[in-house]
Amino acid sequence: MDASSGDEFTVGCLLSIKTSLGDEFKGQVITYDRPSNILGSDPGPCRNIRLLKASYIKEFSYLGQAEDPLDPKKCYIDLNTLQAREEVAIRQAEADAERLGVGVTVEAQNIFDALSKTLPVRWDKTAIVVMNEVRVSSPYLPESVSGGTPAAKERVKKVLELERRRLQARVAAQ
Repeated sequence: MDASSGDEFTVGCLLSIKTSLGDEFKGQVITYDRPSNILGSDPGPCRNIRLLKASYIKEFSYLGQAEDPLDPKKCYIDLNTLQAREEVAIRQAEADAERLGVGVTVEAQNIFDALSKTLPVRWDKTAIVVMNEVRVSSPYLPESVSGGTPAAKERVKKVLELERRRLQARVAAQ
């Protein structure tokens, strides 16, 4: 059976699905959208809906037909789970937003991203604050490093020099 054809994905049927990513689950088809080739399934009694691109289905087997999956009398929404997922998504979005410098150049953002791979960093307006004590100000050169203990300052200067070389090498290679 060809998962990408969608012929077997009628609403209400129960399937055992193996994806190309290695996931295995059983669920009931609650929707199938042919134009986008997206299958909506309900893998359990709590109605945690899973949307899956049908082309990611490695194999599936038909387990039978069930009652109408969209019967409003039998639908259950786990608000606690939804709220927890929303809170995690909001925290992640806020963390991602804090990593973006406002009013800084692309080079400054690249330096920030590179430093963040090895050291704890945050933005303070247009200055990069490393380890909550060392500041790297524009133009983000080793000479622009200030504050902190001498050892912390030297470490940041060394990492900054190496990261600037890597970034320049990457730009030269393009």
